[in-house]
Amino acid sequence: MGLGWFLFALPARRKIEETWEQAQKRIEEAKIEAETRAKELEFSLKDEYLKRQKFLERDLGRRKNEIERLERKLQHREDALDKKFETFERRERSLADKERALDNKLRQVERREAELAAAVESARKRCEEISGLTADQAKQMLLESLESEVKQDAAALIRRIESETREIAEKKARQIITLAIQKCASEQVTETTTSVVNLPSDEMKGRIIGREGRNIRALEAATGCNIIVDDTPEAVVLSCFDPLRREVAKLALERLISDGRIHPARIEEVVAKTQKDFENEIVATGEQACFDLGIHDVHPELVRMLGRLKYRTSYGQNVLGHLIECAQLAGAMAGELGVDVKLAKRAALLHDIGKAVSFETEGPHGAVGAELARKFNESPAVVHAIAAHHGEEEPRTIIAVLVAAADAISAARPGARRETLESYVKRLENLEAIANSFEGVEKCYAIQAGREIRIAVQPEKLGENDCAILAREVSKRIESELQYPGQIKVTVLRETRAVEYAK
Repeated sequence: MGLGWFLFALPARRKIEETWEQAQKRIEEAKIEAETRAKELEFSLKDEYLKRQKFLERDLGRRKNEIERLERKLQHREDALDKKFETFERRERSLADKERALDNKLRQVERREAELAAAVESARKRCEEISGLTADQAKQMLLESLESEVKQDAAALIRRIESETREIAEKKARQIITLAIQKCASEQVTETTTSVVNLPSDEMKGRIIGREGRNIRALEAATGCNIIVDDTPEAVVLSCFDPLRREVAKLALERLISDGRIHPARIEEVVAKTQKDFENEIVATGEQACFDLGIHDVHPELVRMLGRLKYRTSYGQNVLGHLIECAQLAGAMAGELGVDVKLAKRAALLHDIGKAVSFETEGPHGAVGAELARKFNESPAVVHAIAAHHGEEEPRTIIAVLVAAADAISAARPGARRETLESYVKRLENLEAIANSFEGVEKCYAIQAGREIRIAVQPEKLGENDCAILAREVSKRIESELQYPGQIKVTVLRETRAVEYAK
């Protein structure tokens, strides 16, 4: 048993010894490697230390240089401050000297002021004695003089500002008016004083004239128009300066021709019915104008007057067309300016409403129209715009100015108006007014484009001899009061006719 254990332990012992030797070798190798690494680490630390030392030396050198530079800079500033301090000390001494000098001068000035005050008081008293004015009175005169000079300077400044403002305003106004005109395109229609009625045949001319001319006389008496039957084929001409009467006559004659029954009683019946229908058409025309412009709540009487203006002209321009055009222009300009467009259109549409009754009422049509608008409950702004559009009143609102501008633009378009026609219509109105001014005159009509006036007298008031005298007096009045080309035939109608010529 002991031998077995020995045999078993011997190899183990050898293996242990071998293992121990290997362990010793590895320990030696580890020591050598550790020493080598330690030496390498020592060398690397020495290199790092040297590098750091060099870096610190360079950094210290740089900082030293910076400190030296700052020291030099501080020294320079210190030297500059020393110099400034010396300068301040010199200035302080100089200021002290000057202050003493100023004190001396101040005392001298005070003495001088006292002397001057005494001299001024003495001079004032002397001036008061010489001029006979007190100081307050002299001061008042001086203030008035200065006030006058200041007013003149202010007036000059105001004129300059107004001139500059006017230039700017004119440019802006031209722009607004141009935009408004571009938005409004209207026809240019010139009215005449005659109308032509086409006939189905020339035989109808004889029926219109009637036996011994009774039909044509009845037509002329009922309508107040002169009916000219000449050599024009299949046509007769109606001549009358009043477009309402001429239109009624035209419609009545067309109805008579269509009906075929033409005699005095039928003529009077058709003319009366035509006048009634014509009044309804006038109202419809006024309503259509208001509807097209979007204007509502207009009094029916004003609507009727608007319709009547379709058959009236001003300087050859249709008045209702002019009013519609003015409303469109005023609305466009009001829109550009940010003003109430509906109010501008309403005032522009009604601005010439006085022309519908101007022959019945005395006064300028602006004032007459304003009174009508006020009567029919139009707003104060509309009434003022109507009254001010021709300068009877000073425009106080933008709406009034816009209406006046639209009126001028519409009238100023090339071909819109003819001066001769307005003066011609006025002459015809004056012609009828002269005839109506005589006693015994029942009706009078200016016909033949103003070349003849027919006067119907009251037979119970004027005899046949009186008619001749009346014709003579009317012709003399026309010669003395009116200017006209050629001659005017004055015809007085009773049972007989008395004819004279104003030459």
